[in-house]
Amino acid sequence: MIKTEAEFYRFLDEHQFVYKKIEHPPVFTCEQADQYRPDLPGVSTKNLFLRDKKRRFYLVMTACEKKLDLKKLGQALDAPKLHFGSSESLLELLHLTPGSVTVLGLVNDQHHQVELWIDEAIWGDETFFCHPLVNTATLVLTKADLIRFFELTGHPLHFVSAVE
Repeated sequence: MIKTEAEFYRFLDEHQFVYKKIEHPPVFTCEQADQYRPDLPGVSTKNLFLRDKKRRFYLVMTACEKKLDLKKLGQALDAPKLHFGSSESLLELLHLTPGSVTVLGLVNDQHHQVELWIDEAIWGDETFFCHPLVNTATLVLTKADLIRFFELTGHPLHFVSAVE
């Protein structure tokens, strides 16, 4: 379990990930994060921690400017009654707190209880902006490094198109 930002950077460095770090004040929304967005091409990501009535958990990554219809998304994922996961489940499974939800939190999902779903419309880009387990910094990562990260953590990529 990686509990601190410093431990997470050690993990990235040990596995030779290449990233650019942008520090900023705490942000809790995409609108706030936009104020500190690096002047680089890439997708500012929005990540949602979700749960269905069968107690299956999902982490969905899309772009900040996109809107999610949970009913349509639930149908696309075959996830009945999809809703936001609790802050307790978020902490237990990914060791994250609300406001810092990130696909990089999958590093802590060692029992693979959370399914990764990515909006297929954003996957054509080559660069993504993600929080490093905290909402006081943003990392710029390539798609190749994200793929390697998901492979390393044992989280297969699933794509969804039910994002508007």
